[in-house]
Amino acid sequence: MEDSQIIDLYWRRSEEAIEKTAEKYGKYCYRIAYGILQDRLDSEECVNDTYMKAWRAMPPKRPDKLAAFLGKIARSLAIDRWRKYTAKKRGGGQVELVLEELNECIGTQNGPEQAVDEIVLAEILNDFVGALPMQARKIFVRRYWYMSSVKEIAGDFHFTESKVKMILLRARNELKERLGKEGIVI
Repeated sequence: MEDSQIIDLYWRRSEEAIEKTAEKYGKYCYRIAYGILQDRLDSEECVNDTYMKAWRAMPPKRPDKLAAFLGKIARSLAIDRWRKYTAKKRGGGQVELVLEELNECIGTQNGPEQAVDEIVLAEILNDFVGALPMQARKIFVRRYWYMSSVKEIAGDFHFTESKVKMILLRARNELKERLGKEGIVI
């Protein structure tokens, strides 16, 4: 089924939307979540939560690229879950919970200036990644979007881990230089 047809199902509030999403993008979302969490059950829960979040977001959102939309949701949910687990190890998870509760009451403190800065940064990152040579781009995205380990990337590309680390180091250095030229200090 085409993405536009699946999106139309969401807009009509048809439960078939989730079924078709699972058929087409379930493994993709699972792979993203598993790359972050390294746990089958947690990853499956993130995938299910991804479907529900997509259900709540459409309408009013009508994504241009359903795969990217779902991937971003799955990644965000997996990172949130990972943060909760690591926070629990540090202090019972209370700090994270308190901050989330406060955020629900007072909202974010991001002003319009920061929103504009984030948009500019996103554009620079997109341009940077798009300009990388194909192989470096794939490795960069695998590492920093899908959070694959250097060992996994090396195995998939039939490279040594040293070569992958060097490609990533060079890409990070180029990115740092590019951000500096744009006047962005991180």
